Amino acid sequence: MKVKYWIFNLLFAAGIMANACGQSIIDLHSHIITQDYLSFLKDNDALLDEGFPIPSWDMEKHLEFMQKAGIETSVLTMVAPHPYFGNINQTIKEVRKFNDYCAELKKKSNGKFLFCAALPLPDVDAAIKEIRYVFDTLHADGVKLATNVCGQYLGDEALDTVFSVLNEYKALIIIHPHRPSNYPKQLINSLPLALYEYPAETSRAVCNMIARNVLARYNNVKIVVPHSGAYLPLAIKRMQNVYPIFKSRGLMDEIDFQKNLDCLWFDLAGNTSVEIIKTMLQITTVDRILYGSDYPYADANVLTGNANKLRKDLQEDFMLSPYAKMILSENARNLLNGNMTKTAHYDIAENLIVRIAEIEVEHDRLDEYLQRAKDIATVSMDKEKGVICLLPMRIKEKPNHLRILEIYRGEAAYQSHIKTEHFLKYKQSTADMVKDLRLIDMQALNYGDLSKIFRKLN
Repeated sequence: MKVKYWIFNLLFAAGIMANACGQSIIDLHSHIITQDYLSFLKDNDALLDEGFPIPSWDMEKHLEFMQKAGIETSVLTMVAPHPYFGNINQTIKEVRKFNDYCAELKKKSNGKFLFCAALPLPDVDAAIKEIRYVFDTLHADGVKLATNVCGQYLGDEALDTVFSVLNEYKALIIIHPHRPSNYPKQLINSLPLALYEYPAETSRAVCNMIARNVLARYNNVKIVVPHSGAYLPLAIKRMQNVYPIFKSRGLMDEIDFQKNLDCLWFDLAGNTSVEIIKTMLQITTVDRILYGSDYPYADANVLTGNANKLRKDLQEDFMLSPYAKMILSENARNLLNGNMTKTAHYDIAENLIVRIAEIEVEHDRLDEYLQRAKDIATVSMDKEKGVICLLPMRIKEKPNHLRILEIYRGEAAYQSHIKTEHFLKYKQSTADMVKDLRLIDMQALNYGDLSKIFRKLN
């Protein structure tokens, strides 16, 4: 299937005009369905494996939808079902063909399309070989993983090696629910997979990874959880409450919930509402929420209406209006980082909060305060990805005069920081040690240079 590239230039220009009328969007959840892949599924009698027909996909129509909805960039992934039907050599061949096509599409798209590559699981060795190929040769933006492949669920010990390699690449991973390996067929006839079992599949796979500390152990990866977190706002809270009982009886190992959760982002595909966003905030922060369309699994006009309604609702919601831009585009730009065609590092730096705290400490409490200042800086930097820098310093000529360089990823990260248990404990315990405190907000004269500082440290 040849890609018609001339259409990009027309719709790219039209998209700029459309975006000028409203907040542009980055879509972290959309799909590409090639004719080659449809033929492969048909040859394996798998077109209805997920319980419903696979929609058609057309590049021009996808671009037209993006233009109307004000979407500047879409991240493409392979649809379900996963291309394994007992012959791993077929799977390897089909996955490579799919990834090569997506890489060509991305290259010619003027930044309109990015892609997360498919992997030929359940063959771990083949998957690792493909990981290195898609990142080193194709420059993929991440990988897509099914919740399970023939019963091999995310979190399975057999996949630890795969996660180790993905961790090496600091990979973005978009997960997507697939049909469970065993399910009541008579129930699915009246209750389609997408209505109940897909959210259950997502929740099951993520909870399994958390139970085995997969994300805590391989914490360079960045996982995008689809469909507004599925059932995780309830499941994770329940897991946290029930876990101590099982652990005390030797039935579960130690789980670092926070370290696992720190690797998770959440897209809004299938439920783009402020009510759902507020529910998701029970287990995440607003800087981890991303827009997702799920195109082409719903009518383009419906999806466009949903996107416009989300823009409007976010702007009108007292709690979420300050974060509308973050949810619609900047969180995704931050997550994708150097893969965006726009100046991603500049945009990220422009959102940073940079502050210098000038502190004068009581002479007789100086040693105690210095220790607490060092402790809060270490804990915050270790536990909070939104805290870029907390660097306590002393003025040499005035030892009890301190300066703390504070850099936060954005307003949401700062608000999250000052509500943490460790910050509140620090604030309360040092209140009577401080004689004077001034917070001075700074503004970089060149945000591009500010971001270079962190790239040079990598």
